[in-house]
Amino acid sequence: MMKMHGLGNGPYWMITYSYFLFLSFIYMICFMVSGFLTGLPIFKCTVFGIQFTFYFIYINLQISFAFLLSTIFLHVKTATVIAHMYVFGSGLLGMFVFQSVLESPSFSRGWIIILEMFPSFSLYRGIYEFQEYTRRESYVGYKVKMSWADLITDKNGMRGVLILMFIEWFIMLVVAYYLDQVISLGNGVGKHPLFFLKNLSKKPVSSDQHQTLQRQQSNIHVEIEKPDVSQEREKVKDLIHANDTTDSIICDNLKKVYPGTDGNPEKTAVRGLSLALGRGECFGMLGPNGAGKTSFINTMIGLTKPTSGVALVDGLDIRSDMDEIYTSMGVCPQHDLLWETLTGREHLLFYGRLKNLKEPALTEVSLYICEMYVAVEESLKSVSLFHGGVADKQARAYSGGMKRRLSVAISLIGDPKVLSSY
Repeated sequence: MMKMHGLGNGPYWMITYSYFLFLSFIYMICFMVSGFLTGLPIFKCTVFGIQFTFYFIYINLQISFAFLLSTIFLHVKTATVIAHMYVFGSGLLGMFVFQSVLESPSFSRGWIIILEMFPSFSLYRGIYEFQEYTRRESYVGYKVKMSWADLITDKNGMRGVLILMFIEWFIMLVVAYYLDQVISLGNGVGKHPLFFLKNLSKKPVSSDQHQTLQRQQSNIHVEIEKPDVSQEREKVKDLIHANDTTDSIICDNLKKVYPGTDGNPEKTAVRGLSLALGRGECFGMLGPNGAGKTSFINTMIGLTKPTSGVALVDGLDIRSDMDEIYTSMGVCPQHDLLWETLTGREHLLFYGRLKNLKEPALTEVSLYICEMYVAVEESLKSVSLFHGGVADKQARAYSGGMKRRLSVAISLIGDPKVLSSY
């Protein structure tokens, strides 16, 4: 929902990563403070800097690893089961297998490094090195403490673990971001595998896109159609030949086919739809359940990928330019997606920021005349959620109709060029 209203991938990833890093960092500090206060041997026999560096790199590696796994699983239940099996299994393997491997002189160092590529084994190896210094203290009879100088010795494996985890941290994060962009798990359209080579600047439709539109139109199978359908198809044909992309939406032979499951045949939801909607035009789709209305809208707002055909929104191709389309699109979903603890005004302020509405500093201009707050106030008034203090009530206190009106106001914030509601 936030992405449909203009939230970019970069800010989303940065905020999400920072959130999990903050939680993990608080846990790490509590763990280390508790260890030092209770006098656990592994904390007494290692300098604070090494302990902090090791655990800090590990929590970042763990977050990157979790992000990487999130690009693979479609369902939360499946991911939860696999995660629990991984944590439990890696713990047992670390205790009964990995330790014997480390202490075996015949086991190759290369295989140990391969095992340490798994974050859980890297953690176990680091703790194993901490524990070795507690054992040395009992052997020599006096206090032995791991210092930074000890990391350069060949017998100490901590340096290799830190380097390996640091490298994996960045590699996993980059791979996770890449896979998140190109793999579609039902919550959006995946990008081209070489999307990072594309010029992201907004540009008009190229001649190649016009040629693609013309090819799509020429491949339409001629069937007996109603006059208004044929008229609309001819309208799209004329727009294509005239290279006219001034209409807000142009669809050429758009198709959406869902693959068959459990032995059932494939389902054609949208069959060769050709449509052109001018600016300022209000268009409604009527039809029985299963007619393809929602499938068409989901395709236009980037939730699903079209099987074939081409669609342009404000001159941009939905197959490759959805990030740019989102900045000028408003979406009102079928079911209200609201935060119960936020007020109506706070909802609109949040989505207004996603739409890049100007919000000057309080010292520069009054709150009531800046673009952001004017737009929020007008949106609230347009749906009758402004007067009587309603705008500053939490969404949980709204009735069903008030929540629906707030969803409409959210879709209208920022004066979008195209508005979709379903």
